[in-house]
Amino acid sequence: MQKPVNVVLFDFDGTLSWPDSNVAFLRYCMRHSLRPWLFLPLIGLCGIIALIKPGGVWWRQNMRRFITPRMIERFIPGFVREHRRNRFGWAAERVAAEHDAGNKVVLVTASSDYMIPKLVSDMKFDAVICSKMFKKQPWKYRFLCHGMNKVYAMDEWARENRFVPHVVRAYSDSKSDMPMMEIADQQVWINAKTGLPK
Repeated sequence: MQKPVNVVLFDFDGTLSWPDSNVAFLRYCMRHSLRPWLFLPLIGLCGIIALIKPGGVWWRQNMRRFITPRMIERFIPGFVREHRRNRFGWAAERVAAEHDAGNKVVLVTASSDYMIPKLVSDMKFDAVICSKMFKKQPWKYRFLCHGMNKVYAMDEWARENRFVPHVVRAYSDSKSDMPMMEIADQQVWINAKTGLPK
């Protein structure tokens, strides 16, 4: 019989860092390429649809439609160096403390696989679970790690590592993470603008 293992879950955008990494990457690309500017009408339409249907996939994908594999290759290294400076001061220390306490520490985020592992490569995560994008179409999801999908993805990771997760704590800034927060013994809600617990 598999043993339960204590797990601590962290969201990324608005929880460990601000502003949202996807929005920040759009702005970074706009400073370094004309291509995103050509997609502004589509991005604007996606912004309107996001207000109507915040849980949707269509607008999430098409808001990133300007992204190409070449842009990722060229821009992600510089973006990572820049965006790491936006991490909340307590973040690395808190993650390390949870790890040192003997907990498995997992980052589970809706942000993309072409940026998140690099943004947190200096932190002590036992697993980094994020949205998976198609390599040749990096604006398109293979798996959207959002809402209940965060719980499914964490459970799958635990099964692959042959243990039963006992979520002792979860950190998030967003109500969209309620499925993840509800399975935790302790919920730590973060103010996305200040980085402080609510």
